[in-house]
Amino acid sequence: MERKTDLDKDMAKILITAEEIEAITERLADQIDHDYRGSGKKLLLLGILKGSVVFMGELMKKMTLPVEIDFMKVSSYGAGTSTSGRIKILLDIHRNDLSETDIIIVEDIIDSGRTLSYLKEYLELGGAHSVRTCTMLDKPSRREVDFTPDYRGMEIPDEFVVGYGLDYAEQYRALPYVGILKPEVYKK
Repeated sequence: MERKTDLDKDMAKILITAEEIEAITERLADQIDHDYRGSGKKLLLLGILKGSVVFMGELMKKMTLPVEIDFMKVSSYGAGTSTSGRIKILLDIHRNDLSETDIIIVEDIIDSGRTLSYLKEYLELGGAHSVRTCTMLDKPSRREVDFTPDYRGMEIPDEFVVGYGLDYAEQYRALPYVGILKPEVYKK
């Protein structure tokens, strides 16, 4: 049973329950553990602020391999719900050991694919040993570039979703589920 919050009233419906999220993060952690066991390189989860924080925290707790974490902050969104199409790095990663590091970029959701496509190439050109991507949610119907995440929690329909790290106007991140936000909330 989902915990009740003051923000529940803004949801059209719950898309992914807390229990389903638990199963998704467990599955992804197992896949990553399997793929990187014995790699001989440092494993780094690179969270994209702010949305990935909740997902990345749960993912790393379920992993059995030693893992380091770091963060980048990237902007690709304009006002409200639209994207600008431009990628701007607001907080970069600074490491001297990229050639000895396997990086998994952790994101909350992939829409157009532009941000992760750009970051993957950016980190590869920066000398990372390897770069893969992991997302909790994927909206391939919104894809604007040829991009497929290496690890995908769940494909979702083209709906405005919040919760479990995802926000609208910096609200709803702490919800324990992913919900579809009522249009009247964001179309004011």
